Amino acid sequence: MLALEIIFWICIALIVWTQLGYALALAALARLLRRGGLTAPPAGSSRSPDRGGAHQKNDDPYVSLIVAAHDEQQVIAAKVADALALDYPRERLQVIVACDGCTDATAQRARDAGADLVLELPRGGKIRAQDAAVERASGEIVAFSDANSSWEPSALRELIAAFRDPRVGYACGQVRFLQDALGREASNQEGVYWRYELALRALESRLSSITAGNGAIYALPRDAYIVVDPIMGHDLSLPFNIVKRGMRAVYVPAARASEKMVPSLLGEFARKRRMMSHTWPIVLRGGMLSPRGYPPLYALMIFSHRLLRYTSPILHLVAFAANVALVAEGRGLPYNLTLYLQGLFLAFAAVAGVVPFPLPRLARYYVLTVASPLLGLWDWLRHGTPAWWDAAEGTR
Repeated sequence: MLALEIIFWICIALIVWTQLGYALALAALARLLRRGGLTAPPAGSSRSPDRGGAHQKNDDPYVSLIVAAHDEQQVIAAKVADALALDYPRERLQVIVACDGCTDATAQRARDAGADLVLELPRGGKIRAQDAAVERASGEIVAFSDANSSWEPSALRELIAAFRDPRVGYACGQVRFLQDALGREASNQEGVYWRYELALRALESRLSSITAGNGAIYALPRDAYIVVDPIMGHDLSLPFNIVKRGMRAVYVPAARASEKMVPSLLGEFARKRRMMSHTWPIVLRGGMLSPRGYPPLYALMIFSHRLLRYTSPILHLVAFAANVALVAEGRGLPYNLTLYLQGLFLAFAAVAGVVPFPLPRLARYYVLTVASPLLGLWDWLRHGTPAWWDAAEGTR
């Protein structure tokens, strides 16, 4: 049936585009612009917002570094010490710890470690804790970090340097995921995936704006801060909303942070599933789907890197079902081959736990990563998404 063939090949083309073709297209465009000596237009209107503050002064801007924490007594003192050790004038740095309904010694340990302001709040989730901290912040720039993130000494200075460009309204740094202290190889393949994501992020930033950030290290001018629904994390909701306001969201790879990797693949899958239950509200009712305010290139980036990536499990399932039907109808060798390759890939993923080779582990990682958006959507539709969550196992 011709309709089945069309559906099958459209699904395959969209999967290949979002997983590989998009990256190749960005790289080709960046190379073309570089060869032509051209620069990409900003991801928003050509208007340069006049914010004053950090953009108008030659000295270091006053920065409020905010750490939202829920029961982080194990790591909060080290995090505050890490913040105070940054290569930044102490008199121009305010360290705020926002305790989100902590039931342990997080608040006291943060004070003892030297935090400038410790807020003890009822539990309302990370976003509401950050909102409360921004209300009390004194800085021209508000920067954010996770409690278990460690920043390189130069990270803050590198991060806020992005705001010398008045078009920039959001900047995130590079976070690296570390294995355990003994250096043992984790079964999680997040490091491989994350390196690919960072390469995409660098290309997006160079050409237009990034489509997502990360919670470990990011900043924005205080007057550009956006209050969002508490179940909608900053990582995804801030960049595209900043672009809609006529500014750019950029990636600063020289601003480096590190976190412990979730040690197991199943633990990483659970984390991604939880993240996706927070992602779908942003996509479906948080404004991401509306193209209003997007420059054309950025709209293509949102479609390719976000919408297609999140709908990949549906595309895979439809492609597989269409492939089975086409083989059953005896449509010929191409469809026998594509069904065989899909089965072989799933077999690789199935034996990842017993075969000590990287390819099966990568196959299983891909399968679970692709499945997480669909299961996250199911979780959100079935029982909603709470504004809070507990730390992933093994990351503290």
